[in-house]
Amino acid sequence: MPERPRIIIAGAGIGGLALAQALRHGGVDVAVYERDPTPSTRNQGYRIHIDPHGNAALRRCLPAHVLDRIRSTSGVNGDLVATYTSQLDRVMAQTFPGVSTDEMTHVDRDTLRQGLLTGLAETVCFARTLTGYQITDSGRVRVEFAEGGHDEGDLLVGADGAGSAVRRQLLPHVRTRDLGLRCIYGRMPIDDTTDPLIPDDFNRGFCWVADEKGYGAGFATVRFRSRPEGVSDYLMTTFVAPSQRLGTPDETLFALPPRDLQRIAVEATADWHPAVRALFDHADAESFFPIAIRAGDRVDAWSSGPVTLLGDAIHTMPPTGGVGANTALQDAATLSGELLSAVRGNQSCATAVAAYESVMLPRGLAAIEGSLRMAGQMFAKAT
Repeated sequence: MPERPRIIIAGAGIGGLALAQALRHGGVDVAVYERDPTPSTRNQGYRIHIDPHGNAALRRCLPAHVLDRIRSTSGVNGDLVATYTSQLDRVMAQTFPGVSTDEMTHVDRDTLRQGLLTGLAETVCFARTLTGYQITDSGRVRVEFAEGGHDEGDLLVGADGAGSAVRRQLLPHVRTRDLGLRCIYGRMPIDDTTDPLIPDDFNRGFCWVADEKGYGAGFATVRFRSRPEGVSDYLMTTFVAPSQRLGTPDETLFALPPRDLQRIAVEATADWHPAVRALFDHADAESFFPIAIRAGDRVDAWSSGPVTLLGDAIHTMPPTGGVGANTALQDAATLSGELLSAVRGNQSCATAVAAYESVMLPRGLAAIEGSLRMAGQMFAKAT
């Protein structure tokens, strides 16, 4: 590996930015290319669970001032995960008392991304869509962009999500599968009117409510430790249902305006406990958007080279396990550690990438399997 290698990262999501922070802090030349015009172009969700593995990965990847910013703008820690019937009878509860304030239990996705962008203004280039790559005669990687132009580096990391263009070329046989579940995200701003509507347990962590028809809804607050300018505390709402139960084909569902998506959640839960219905009723009607829940299939090891993958680009998983972002952060920590070891002369770049993949692949597979088991339990009555 050159003394100061150039690493190209496709995708400025959570994993890609954490990797960029770690490498840049270690003196590596990094370029991040993101197809979205701005950091807030796409809706991908609101509240993200951060587990101990995610906390440890952030500590490994981030300079102290970046970690401090992210921690200070994270949510006030929660201590509960619980499930309920549609009439709010508690079925299960797990508590996590005594979580240190140095640890985070959850963050707002956009706020986390803004924090991860700290100091990377000259590193991240938005509105650049990677369409493919070539391995040069010298063993470097040349990437091409739909908008024109190219770049060249010693390693290309595909951190470009479930629809990864890098994965399509590197592993064209690998697919993600549709689990047949549709999730409608929304959020209810917390103010003097809405705060009293939130059940006590819902203020303590993630709470899942389900009925006999196969419908489910998740709720969790984000009350910022230090609220960023222009942002309010909120309750995340999610409504999840098998696509056939919704009775709305995807081409229609994904074209609906936010208010119509809210109406779907309200009408589907019309016979639920009034406290739950009130949360959907008082949510911001413009905050709703749908996603299809997908999962990656098993991926066998491949011959390592100057192209690798990270996060959802290689191990897409349903959100039911709450580990997708944490697994991407672990990928970033593992890969950056191996690459920085190579920069110090302890191993070759090829060895570093192979070592990363030997850890990343089984870890990602285990995370997918765990998330699928959880999905099976949450939607056992969905047929």
